[in-house]
Amino acid sequence: MLALLKNWTMVAVAALAWAASGSAYSAPKTVLVVGDSLSAEYGLARGAGWVALLEQRMKREKIDAHVVNASISGETTSGGRTRLPALLQQHKPDVVVLELGANDGLRGLPVPAAEDNLRTMIQLAQQNKAKVLLVGMRMPPNYGRAYTERFAGMYKNLAGTYKVPLVPFMLDGVAQDPANFQADRMHPLATAHPTILNNIWPQFAPLVKR
Repeated sequence: MLALLKNWTMVAVAALAWAASGSAYSAPKTVLVVGDSLSAEYGLARGAGWVALLEQRMKREKIDAHVVNASISGETTSGGRTRLPALLQQHKPDVVVLELGANDGLRGLPVPAAEDNLRTMIQLAQQNKAKVLLVGMRMPPNYGRAYTERFAGMYKNLAGTYKVPLVPFMLDGVAQDPANFQADRMHPLATAHPTILNNIWPQFAPLVKR
């Protein structure tokens, strides 16, 4: 009888451990996207941008996660840096997607300042136990070779220093064709956003599947 009770006790403990681990594993993840108009669905119908498509794809692939899109049209790295602490405290994300820098570049702001802002944001996210995905941008060639190279190199440097995955150019396969853009020639049409998601997904997916 004593041996039987011990066996039942071991089975009960094992069952509780399995249930606890299963519960932890199934807890939904929170993805926080901090970006500019390229992520804020500027000029698009709601639900047509790559962030909404990202959430739809996670659902199709049975990934238990929800997205908080904290992107704002016109946002700079400075603005993102200012807003991020409150966003981290409010949402406690598991993954932070940083899609910023385009407006800094288009205004010709100093690359070191933008890099410092992004560095601080990466550090803040990591200190809050969040995984980070850095989404890069490139400047048009009319900004000059020196500036465009420094700008693109900023993302590569940060990704290497902080060991975070990088999407080198979110508009790859989009920027090459003017027909992909709205009348302002800056913001992609809804039809281009699946391509943007396809650029981002390979680096993003491992962060939520772990």
